[in-house]
Amino acid sequence: MKRFVLLLAAAFGIALTVSSQSQTAVTDSSKFAPYWWHSKDMYDHLPDIRNEIIFLGNSITDGAEWFELLGNKKCLNRGISADITEGILLRLDAITKLQPKKIFIMIGVNDLSRNMTPDEVIVNYRKILEKIRNESPRTKVYIESVLPVNPATGMAKSHTNKTSQIMELNGKLKELAAEFGHTYIDLFSLMADAENHLPRSFSVDGLHLTYKAYKVWADAIKPYVK
Repeated sequence: MKRFVLLLAAAFGIALTVSSQSQTAVTDSSKFAPYWWHSKDMYDHLPDIRNEIIFLGNSITDGAEWFELLGNKKCLNRGISADITEGILLRLDAITKLQPKKIFIMIGVNDLSRNMTPDEVIVNYRKILEKIRNESPRTKVYIESVLPVNPATGMAKSHTNKTSQIMELNGKLKELAAEFGHTYIDLFSLMADAENHLPRSFSVDGLHLTYKAYKVWADAIKPYVK
């Protein structure tokens, strides 16, 4: 009888855990728009083409045609508009299961726009890198700096007023890359003007990129895309 009670209690505990996890998932889902979920569903089910080169990030990554810019059909776009570090963590299984050859990551500006601190972003970023290391240890990871923004456009105001936080975050990303033995790619310096802002020729809204900006980005990473 005592054994039965213990087994019942254990089963009840498991049920509570599953229920709690389910509730967490529901809570998390409120942070992401339908486009995020539709994109995640697509990425969860696309076939493995082997030796993929993954571009992982938010709308800034999402906005590029990577295999055309880089002349490499192994380059796969896994950016989702409005994504944050937490979103990357929630959908990273679809990336690591492929065991990709390389992953280029740019994420963080949307976290800052939601008033997360650079330190808080780094906590999640570390979890991303640990998950990749544990689940796809042969994958080479490239950490791309968060790009400059430009407040003069008067658009995307919760993003374009974050220059100091972006620069602080990039410093921490460089340190994190060194800690994990990954390559850090400083795109911020390549794209910033004398005021550390994104030039108007690189963006209409001060956040998202024109072809000219993507060409600078692509040229900078071509040596790593082989």
